[in-house]
Amino acid sequence: MAVMLHESSLSDAADRLWEELPGHRVEILNGSMVVTPPPDGPHQESLTWLTEEFLRARARQAGLRYLQGIGLWLPTGPEDYAVPDFSVVDDDYKDALVEKNCYAPHVFRLVLEVTSSNWTNDTATKVDVYARANVPAYLIVDRTHDEVLLYTDPVDGKYLDPQRFKRGQSVRVLESAGIPLDLSVDTLLDGDD
Repeated sequence: MAVMLHESSLSDAADRLWEELPGHRVEILNGSMVVTPPPDGPHQESLTWLTEEFLRARARQAGLRYLQGIGLWLPTGPEDYAVPDFSVVDDDYKDALVEKNCYAPHVFRLVLEVTSSNWTNDTATKVDVYARANVPAYLIVDRTHDEVLLYTDPVDGKYLDPQRFKRGQSVRVLESAGIPLDLSVDTLLDGDD
């Protein structure tokens, strides 16, 4: 499907695409527009399971909220923003609204992406932009390579090498993300118990 864009800014073009392509996720990363098709069932099952796990861990009582698909305003460009699949944010995140339903990076404790057809954005570009936004923990459910990656505690806008987790293991979400929690790699990858 071809979409003609005659907008005054990249942000306006992104807004227009969001309207033209229902169910697609539109982001601006490093000054480039990225459009992701709607997720598949296992992708969404993983996110539903995560919500249940954070509920069981009493994240709300720890002063956190866990949300799907909220905007993260990025310091990488004047119009840059990402829409992580799943985020853990401070309870008062609403006070950090920047614009266009995006929130300042300082309220994000953890962001998680489940890879889809454009997995290189999640495993390369977003590693850079989330580190530059100083997000304490970035978890990638890499369905393409059948593993889970955990980046933590960026220094000078860069994450160190990730911890890698294979099937049969659990990922320990660290205190830097706001709450200690063990997540099954198999469930993260497959989206079911």
